[in-house]
Amino acid sequence: MILVSLLLLILHLLSSSCDEYFINDGNNLTKSDVDLIEFPLNIEYMEAEFFLWGSLGYGLDKFAPQLVDGGPKPIGVRIAKLSPLIRDVIAQFGFQEVGHVRAIKSTVRGFPRPLLNLSIESFATVMNDAFGHPLQPSFDPYANDINYLLASYVIPYVGLTGYVGANPKLHSPSAKRLVAGLLGVESGQDAVLRTLLYERGRENVEPYGITVTEFTNRISELRNKLGRQGIKDEGLRVKPKLGAEGSIRGNILAGGKYSLSYDRTPEEILRIVYGSGDESKPGGFYPNGAEGRIAKSYL
Repeated sequence: MILVSLLLLILHLLSSSCDEYFINDGNNLTKSDVDLIEFPLNIEYMEAEFFLWGSLGYGLDKFAPQLVDGGPKPIGVRIAKLSPLIRDVIAQFGFQEVGHVRAIKSTVRGFPRPLLNLSIESFATVMNDAFGHPLQPSFDPYANDINYLLASYVIPYVGLTGYVGANPKLHSPSAKRLVAGLLGVESGQDAVLRTLLYERGRENVEPYGITVTEFTNRISELRNKLGRQGIKDEGLRVKPKLGAEGSIRGNILAGGKYSLSYDRTPEEILRIVYGSGDESKPGGFYPNGAEGRIAKSYL
């Protein structure tokens, strides 16, 4: 009887230990995997809303209301004045991001859409910070193709680097497959955006008289500054030593040594999307902070 009781106690302890380590969702995901998969849902929500609204004039509340879980409506987002080609590209991005939200929320529990500030003022602040002074007039991301593409340049690349950073930390095959799939499409979106901007690189962004290339360089420099972990971001033209094989200024795709994608931690991403350089000080695109255990642990 004592032996049976001892065995039952051991089984109970083992069961409790496994419950702490694994989430019972059919995917055998560790709690750390769940945290790392949930965190980018913050970025995917933002991308879905920005791209859907920018191209179609509506967002998740109309297209897939069940995905927002009662989260607050985004602030200031609106339809952009886009040419037919750019509108088509951005609409495709928007629907792709809806798929990403579905994929994450079908794998882990997730959380409601956080409060997002996608207003003109929010993007204008990013551009002002990038140049170190207020642009006059204020930058309007919804005004035309070039402005919208530059505003879009601000977003997907941050998520891309987050997936690169998360991948080696994941344990389960299902988590790795999901992140690899998400990374593939996010990388494609970033490549399309950079190509469209590279083609327009020598054009001035009116009425500022500053080239498209210079805007991308300044945005990338700002993200490096906010992330506080050195160079993990590059604009469309760089010093040759930073280009592929240290041999070229053109930089249609950003990459480090051996042209491998840069990685970022959740903490670095929070510093950037909050615009504060501090993962514990919300603001920027997330006035109330991001959601999920990782983000909440800093608030």
